[in-house]
Amino acid sequence: MENLTHSLTGLALSRAGLNRYCPEASFLLILAANIPDIDMVSMFGGPLYNLSVHRGFTHSVLFLPLMAVVPVLIVALIKRKRLPWRAAYWLSCIGVISHLLLDWSMSYGIRLLAPLSNHWYRLDLNFLSDAVILAVLLLAALGPALSKLVSGEIGARPSSGKGLAIFALSFFLRYDFGRYLLHQRAIAQLDSHLYKGAAPLRVAAFPTPVSPFHWLGLVETSSDYQLFDMNVAGQLDLKSGDILYKPAWQPEFARAQRTVEFRTFLDFAQFPIWFTE
Repeated sequence: MENLTHSLTGLALSRAGLNRYCPEASFLLILAANIPDIDMVSMFGGPLYNLSVHRGFTHSVLFLPLMAVVPVLIVALIKRKRLPWRAAYWLSCIGVISHLLLDWSMSYGIRLLAPLSNHWYRLDLNFLSDAVILAVLLLAALGPALSKLVSGEIGARPSSGKGLAIFALSFFLRYDFGRYLLHQRAIAQLDSHLYKGAAPLRVAAFPTPVSPFHWLGLVETSSDYQLFDMNVAGQLDLKSGDILYKPAWQPEFARAQRTVEFRTFLDFAQFPIWFTE
């Protein structure tokens, strides 16, 4: 997901109780929750290199122990203080894991076993930026500041934000479980129909940024792709789909597949559509 959501998740993890194990826990967890995206420096190597590296080994469970070291060193260097290294390292691991889980929940996905495998793992639950998730995480982040402002006016003790942080994280889990159930409903709706008299080859449902009931449905048949703007609270309208026809296979496609550029793109793309000019 985008980095604001990652950062707010790291902050919520700290305030939920992890901040008692290490000084600078909030800074550490926010860094750790973003550190896998250090692979964005690959953009300086050009778009092809970026495509081949992005969400690869820095997002891999195999490199997680190494990635967790980096935020600890950065915090120690910037803050110039001795940290409880064992506690700081495990907190950093938790932050990195939160990043991997959030990116896994998207339709974009991650390569969890890179570099041993380039297989993409994706749950198709969350959009790059989800309005509901962001609103709840922002409430948890800003809650203590608002509480301090109010308590200053009435002389009460300000909130630490722990309760709001626990609420936000537990809501996040329940919300994504609800999205999982709605995603399964969308897949079932798409898979329960015949298209031009035949069962679909593949179906998929992709999330949208605002409503958990609104999905982009995709159906692949032998001759085309069909795209549906779906509301899973209702019924699927088969006449509402946009159709993208597959061209007849041509020798040019096979020659293109043998190039580095096309192999890299086809490894990245879940549903490639071929065109010729």
